[in-house]
Amino acid sequence: MPAATVPASNRVIRADIQALSEELGGVLAPLAGTTLLVTGGSGFLCSYALETIAWANEAVLSSPCRVISMDNLQTGIETRVAHLADRHEFRFIHHDVSKPLSLDRRVDWIIHGAGIASPTFYRKYPLETVDVNVGGTRQMLELARRDAVRSMVYISTSEIYGDPDPRFIPTTEDYRGNVSCTGPRACYDESKRMAETLCGIYRNLYNSPVKVIRPFNVYGPGQRLDDRRVVPDLISAALDRRPLILYSDGRASRSFCYVSDAIRALFLILLSNCDGEAFNVGNDEREISMLDFAREVTRVAGPPQLEVIHEASKDPQYLTDNPQRRCPDLTKLRTRFNWKPNVGLTEGLRRTLSSYQETE
Repeated sequence: MPAATVPASNRVIRADIQALSEELGGVLAPLAGTTLLVTGGSGFLCSYALETIAWANEAVLSSPCRVISMDNLQTGIETRVAHLADRHEFRFIHHDVSKPLSLDRRVDWIIHGAGIASPTFYRKYPLETVDVNVGGTRQMLELARRDAVRSMVYISTSEIYGDPDPRFIPTTEDYRGNVSCTGPRACYDESKRMAETLCGIYRNLYNSPVKVIRPFNVYGPGQRLDDRRVVPDLISAALDRRPLILYSDGRASRSFCYVSDAIRALFLILLSNCDGEAFNVGNDEREISMLDFAREVTRVAGPPQLEVIHEASKDPQYLTDNPQRRCPDLTKLRTRFNWKPNVGLTEGLRRTLSSYQETE
């Protein structure tokens, strides 16, 4: 089994972060000399955000952005961002975001990304999942109100749409969803929806400068290979030169977004004046069935050709409430920010596989 994540010195991640920082450039300028709080900083998405700030501090910003990274390490990996621990502008706190937090300095910005996103793990820890999504979001909104932050982004999920009616695919931000409130995924889906409700309440009551992003199937280097979601499972099998196993008929379809494209959108939204709004974040250029996705992984992995096989999951609820199609309408994101995805699926898979194959 490959390592759970990639080394901090990974060449692919370094290249991603450099390109991100240079492309964002002046957009990041308001962060100079301010303090950013990131929850879930050792997780997949937010670790990329931390590394983007670290690079920007060296190459872009007129003075460093101070970063407070908070994580209880239930699903995050401490070693993923350990190389940042010695930097004077970074501070790491082991803390459960659902509990009250006392800081010795005010914060100017918040990226709230803490959560349990893998179905395997949120079904194992359903109450903790609700606590972090609802209680943790309330804690961060209160902190944002007390400190009068300049902006807060809540990282929600495309799961708030549930299993959309085909008439609403690609799915726009105003779709209200088709979500089970009692099914095996409900602890995650419904608590994410409630967290968005809290963001709306704080916006209405206190004029809080909170924005929401809804990621659609983001993947890439740095994702845990023991995450138990389909992309890490298939990547892990390809790295081990094992058959790729699908625990379904493979007909369900998704639109996959490479991580650097998602993080670019995250910072554009954080540093905007789009308070009270929600944005889909993903890649709308290619919706692909899971069977074809697995075949794409085998092509990128190279010869000899790996077999794709179908098996029934030992979990009888593995497919319950699993959306049949997921594809974002990104008109709002594209129009507001002149944003577009830079990394296509084949190139993204190539980068992802390459990142785990490094031995440096």
